[in-house]
Amino acid sequence: MMRLQKVYHRLSLLSISPFSSSLPPFSLSPNTRSRFPSSSSLRTPGHLRTHSRNASKTAMTGSRFHRLVPIDSALTEDAAGGNGSNGSVSSSANASATLTEEDDENVAIGVKYRLPPPEIRDIVDAPPLPALSFSPLRDKILFLKRRSLPPLAELGRPEEKLAGIRIDGKCNTRSRMSFYTGIGIHQLMPDGSLGPEKEVQGFPDGAKINFVTWSNDGQHLAFSVRVEEEDSSSNSGKLRVWVADVETGMARPLFQSPDIYLNAVFDNYIWVDNSTLLVCTIPLSRGDPPKKPLVPSGPKIQSNEQKYVIQVRTFQDLLKDEYDEDLFDYYATSQLILASLDGTVKEIGTPAVYASMDPSPDQKYLLISSIHRPYSFIVPCGRFPKKVDVWTSDGKFVRELCDLPLAEDIPIAFSSVRKGMRSINWRADKPSMLYWAETQDGGDAKVEVSPRDIIYTQPAEPQEGEQPEILQKLDLRYGGISWCDDSLALVYESWYKTRRTRTWVISPGSKDVSPRILFDRSSEDVYSDPGSPMLRRTPAGTYVIAKIRKENDEGTYVLLNGNGATPEGNIPFLDLFDINTGSKERIWESNKEKYYESVVALMSDQKEGDIHLHELKILTSKESKTENTQYYIQSWPDRKVCQITDFPHPYPQLASLQKEMIRYQRKDGVQLTATLYLPPGYDPSKEGPLPCLVWSYPGEFKSKDAAGQVRGSPNEFAGIGPTSALLWLARRFAILSGPTIPIIGEGDEEANDRYVEQLVSSAEAAVEEVIRRGVAHPNKIAVGGHSYGAFMTANLLAHAPHLFCCGIARSGAYNRTLTPFGFQNEDRTLWEATTTYVEMSPFMSANKIKKPILLVHGEEDNNPGTLTMQSDRFFNALKGHGALCRLVILPFESHGYAARESIMHVLWETDRWLQKYCVSNTSDISAGLDTSKDAASDEVTESENKVVAASGGSGAELADSENEEFQSKPRSLM
Repeated sequence: MMRLQKVYHRLSLLSISPFSSSLPPFSLSPNTRSRFPSSSSLRTPGHLRTHSRNASKTAMTGSRFHRLVPIDSALTEDAAGGNGSNGSVSSSANASATLTEEDDENVAIGVKYRLPPPEIRDIVDAPPLPALSFSPLRDKILFLKRRSLPPLAELGRPEEKLAGIRIDGKCNTRSRMSFYTGIGIHQLMPDGSLGPEKEVQGFPDGAKINFVTWSNDGQHLAFSVRVEEEDSSSNSGKLRVWVADVETGMARPLFQSPDIYLNAVFDNYIWVDNSTLLVCTIPLSRGDPPKKPLVPSGPKIQSNEQKYVIQVRTFQDLLKDEYDEDLFDYYATSQLILASLDGTVKEIGTPAVYASMDPSPDQKYLLISSIHRPYSFIVPCGRFPKKVDVWTSDGKFVRELCDLPLAEDIPIAFSSVRKGMRSINWRADKPSMLYWAETQDGGDAKVEVSPRDIIYTQPAEPQEGEQPEILQKLDLRYGGISWCDDSLALVYESWYKTRRTRTWVISPGSKDVSPRILFDRSSEDVYSDPGSPMLRRTPAGTYVIAKIRKENDEGTYVLLNGNGATPEGNIPFLDLFDINTGSKERIWESNKEKYYESVVALMSDQKEGDIHLHELKILTSKESKTENTQYYIQSWPDRKVCQITDFPHPYPQLASLQKEMIRYQRKDGVQLTATLYLPPGYDPSKEGPLPCLVWSYPGEFKSKDAAGQVRGSPNEFAGIGPTSALLWLARRFAILSGPTIPIIGEGDEEANDRYVEQLVSSAEAAVEEVIRRGVAHPNKIAVGGHSYGAFMTANLLAHAPHLFCCGIARSGAYNRTLTPFGFQNEDRTLWEATTTYVEMSPFMSANKIKKPILLVHGEEDNNPGTLTMQSDRFFNALKGHGALCRLVILPFESHGYAARESIMHVLWETDRWLQKYCVSNTSDISAGLDTSKDAASDEVTESENKVVAASGGSGAELADSENEEFQSKPRSLM
């Protein structure tokens, strides 16, 4: 795990490995919503707040981290903000030609990429808004100019699939990175306004920029530059490290030698101090890549003669043989170099697969982790043997903290972890104090033991014989620490099975002060969420809990930044909280009527010591249903508000869309919510009911009350990404977005044992509500979803044919026997819950699907559980029963789609499907509604009576990867 104070530098929207890249203090992107959680060593589903690494990151700036964008983040399936391209479909000579909507629509087997109608295309092609990054001292802002959607030729670059990651061998970096085309610097003036833009200059024309980081004093920027050279030499496209003087805006290469390139497969570079960077470079002695033997030296053998119990999820892109092991070493091995701004260069350590590098707060030590052989063919590199050392900042070895063995046997039950030391970090409030957690249950969540985890601390260089000191013992699973000082720290623990989460108050420097529980609640209960402590930046560049002082008051106050979930929607807040008495005072709250506002970060944290309330300064965001996100600075005591951005509306043609958060009830009494969008100018009295697209994603809960709680805000801006369902507002559809589909398993009951019943019941309630409101035509309601939403879509067409006229299923999994060691939030194996696995699989009910279904899948999907084979085999099963179906396989694409050609084609396919089988549908679905509902109910009742086994586990299907292999045309099969 990364240390807490590095969260601004490590933030990742779509983490595809256990190691993140260096990022700026914090970055902002208007209208960006993260759809998928980051990976974590703590095996808990993504939606669960555990206050582990990801939750601690949320605590850094409160509850709005979905607005903070990593400088190296990849565009995801629903990345909002109108990211698009104004260019042609492809500039590549090998790119396929495109057909517009007006061209022959009767092409059964697509041989060319198609374009959606102009009203959709224009929204996707809108110029992307910039991302923002504030300096450590909060006195300057970077405007990072984003690229449009990349061409397919870029996704078609050769990749190596190794150890669970995908590597662009030409660049020696992760594949599918997003890049920036320019950097603008603005001075933040004393009155809160922005000074004129100063462009960073000096790098080559056409250069692509990534990994932008500030020096601790905010005087310099470091970033990587990729230039495709015309000579196409072996070094063309490799990344170089550049630095820029913030005052002048002039940039130059960090290394004077043109032969030193960045190795960005894992950690890439960090600022050790204000004038020195530690860089992972490609070893100068490295030769050509190993060549694959024409004839193997022997058969591929795996053995379990020791009868170990080893259960793993369906990980993809794993090592396959000795050649892959050698290739992984070739690309992942780095030489660490200390490089000063004055040109001094020093190699430290020997070449190795360095996974992460963290300087101590006092800049005297380095925490270096590396992975080494023996590698594995069944788990990704995050579970390979890992060695963690302490070095001095000039590269001298101090001591080994641990050398963890290969971890193939982590139990699949949620909250299971790796044995040995984990989450090794520097204390944010100390010069060079380490802390970590060690499991007492062997990492197995099924083992009952007390304590379950112990937290230890120890100096970087302990005295001879000095043993680690126990900081705290925990009965749940350790989830992170927010540090303040010797008198205050907050320790988080959680347990997925019960959804319990606890926050402890401890005094790290006072052994005579007993820890006490501050909050003890259900992680599902969003109404009771007290918020997360806001952190302030220290002179050392770390982040600690901000203590607030009130006039003539000796109390210990902190700021709690929360979402403010209520039955009327989220109303974010900032509370002044007395850590000793538990009393709180609400000092800021979002506008409830028209706007949705939130606190993003403290802006008054540059000085050492406590922050006086009358000197408080915060950065907030503000948006409404029709106004996109802008950022403001608010200052105490007069609460003066100054707007610092003025981004144009990304899609003005939909500026007057209608949005409403609606509530309705499932037949078992569970309260449900959804967001209903209607086209601009829609008048039901004149237009009547519209064709409707329902787009959703199921979720699991332990209680009906929690499942019925309202999440989100009716006043949030409607962010429309390149593949968003909201694009069809431009085609005069009603869109029911995110209707809650809770799958509830209370007490000892497993939620998925009644999956089909609860799924159908939730969908029925949603459909009945939009029909009751008169906005949706009962015979023209389509359903769709991505990933687990695609799984939902197929199941609804199989088990609720009375509800929908057609479906769109993207990148889904349909046969759960292909994910036998758990899927999504299912906590049992196939052999422990055979009936559940079979009945939940729409593949097993392919003979029941009679409504048209469009299947879309990336040919190189590397998401656990959603192999491309899932759609191939499901399509064959459907075709074998005469179902009206179509399968589109997108070359080069992974779980989410990135290339402009691919995205435009998916939009064309989807629009064609909706126009043909929804808008033009003449079959009378509603006439058979009651009969079909009775049939569905009988089917569910029958399945309920079957015996279902209990107990087991696995992990969630997350979009946490990239892609590979190539074709130049989408495979479109009727």
